Amino acid sequence: MNLTRRELTRLMGAGALLSKLPLSAQAQANQSQGQKLRYCIVGLGRISMQHFMPGVRQSEHSQITALVSGHRQKAEKMAAEYNVPLKNIYTYDNYDGIAGNKDIDAVYIALPNSMHAEYTIRAAKAGKHVLSEKPMATTVKDSQAMIDACRKAGKKLMIAYRCQYEPTNLRAIKWIRDGRIGKVQAIESSNGFNIKPGEWRLNRKLAGGGPLMDVGIYSLNACRFLTGEEPARVEGYSSVIDHDGRFKEVEENLSWTMKFPSGILASCNTTYGANMDGYYRMHGSKGTLHLEPAFSYEGLRFKAKIQGEHAVDEPTNDPEPRQFTREADYFAECVRTNKEPKTDGEEGLRDMKWMAAIYQSAGLKEG
Repeated sequence: MNLTRRELTRLMGAGALLSKLPLSAQAQANQSQGQKLRYCIVGLGRISMQHFMPGVRQSEHSQITALVSGHRQKAEKMAAEYNVPLKNIYTYDNYDGIAGNKDIDAVYIALPNSMHAEYTIRAAKAGKHVLSEKPMATTVKDSQAMIDACRKAGKKLMIAYRCQYEPTNLRAIKWIRDGRIGKVQAIESSNGFNIKPGEWRLNRKLAGGGPLMDVGIYSLNACRFLTGEEPARVEGYSSVIDHDGRFKEVEENLSWTMKFPSGILASCNTTYGANMDGYYRMHGSKGTLHLEPAFSYEGLRFKAKIQGEHAVDEPTNDPEPRQFTREADYFAECVRTNKEPKTDGEEGLRDMKWMAAIYQSAGLKEG
């Protein structure tokens, strides 16, 4: 039921009609009139409390109106900080109750990887749009189920690939598409950190894998959006060097190569055993383009050396949490204008398929 504001007024008066619409239609009508997209935050961890929620607070088009947490005290503290009514605090047991809450248009899922599918599907059944953190899930099967559930419910599904909306990365894409560095021949990329013992990311059931699922996905996705191609072939290798008890369930190191249909070759590395700056370097026939950092929340740096031109070395003035503000508002725009997100479920599914192929090549299992 997609009614314009003029049509609503002409038919019955906007206020009277909205009170009689189903909640999902009412949310769509609210969005068409320029109201903020109202997010329910599912999972109060570091990514949500330290990054996404502060980003939404700076937003002009998004707001936080509900919370889901297994820790009532933490939820009440965050509710007070973000002016969320106590009635809009949910647990994981009564999460399905969001279906009857007209204060919620969409959910932001910031749970461990293996929980993304369940809480996306439940949100779709509750009539809510979904913005889910990456990786999309832990298996290709679960990723497809997320897409199917949102499609059946007529709800948007976006995966939080914030780098695809970030100005420095968009600048790199434009330079490549415009041929500034000539024909791209090769890409190098890495991303990793030295993980602490006891992190849920070391639990295979929760994480689905090691650093590839967590930070290596940045390099994988970057190679895909920079080339504008899907790999024709992938080959992976994994290892565990530090036998200190951390890596009983997931890999410590993973390296992989990709060959794209155009002939571009990519070499990527990810680790949980060392602090590895996230970067990518593109080698072209006319020069080199280099982003380092490339995946951080702020402080990105654009470097280029092109034949016959002055070298470029420029920082990005885009302080945190601006990337998360931009991401939240982009999704709000997609809902408001009924536009399919650039990083929709299909984009997340493609990465899941390639990660499964990399794991298989490295002799590891998916999920």
